[in-house]
Amino acid sequence: MMWRNSPQQFGLISILLHWLMALAIYGMFALGLWMVGLGYYDSWYHSAPEIHKSIGILLLMALLLRLLWRFLSPPPAPLRSYSPVVRFAAIAAHWLLYSLLLAILVSGYLISTADGKSVSLFGWFNIPALVAGAAEQADVAGDIHLWLAWTVVVLSVLHGLAALKHHFIDRDITLQRMLGCRIPLTSEKEK
Repeated sequence: MMWRNSPQQFGLISILLHWLMALAIYGMFALGLWMVGLGYYDSWYHSAPEIHKSIGILLLMALLLRLLWRFLSPPPAPLRSYSPVVRFAAIAAHWLLYSLLLAILVSGYLISTADGKSVSLFGWFNIPALVAGAAEQADVAGDIHLWLAWTVVVLSVLHGLAALKHHFIDRDITLQRMLGCRIPLTSEKEK
């Protein structure tokens, strides 16, 4: 398999970034919902948020890498068999998901640094608090973080359902391209 994207299919780097980030995002969503219900004396009360923050920083780095990679190795265009509306919707949905992910990560950072303390990345190094002390910063950022997280989960489920629709109903190669399957250079469904 090739590392870079080609005009017909995604390369290994794009595929790995897509699926690893998807797993991490769903894991973070579950961890976030679980940890807000922990009591003060629970053994995970302090460590779960630290893990959540550290993975969030790694996700931010992965998102920035993914956006950079998108410019260095452009993704294949939506299939020509799509209508113009579907092509536009596919591109818009991807950019909407990227924007929402960035907003979630920034709001998480604002929650974590509201008290002026830096955020530790698994104890390896600290990310300083650049914005802190704004009135109700943690509360406002927390509400935004929660609603954006739910929005990303719902949109990503719709994204997955759309991929399944393309595979099982339209019988095109959309899902196969993102799974890294070998695609014939000319496919009837691409025309």
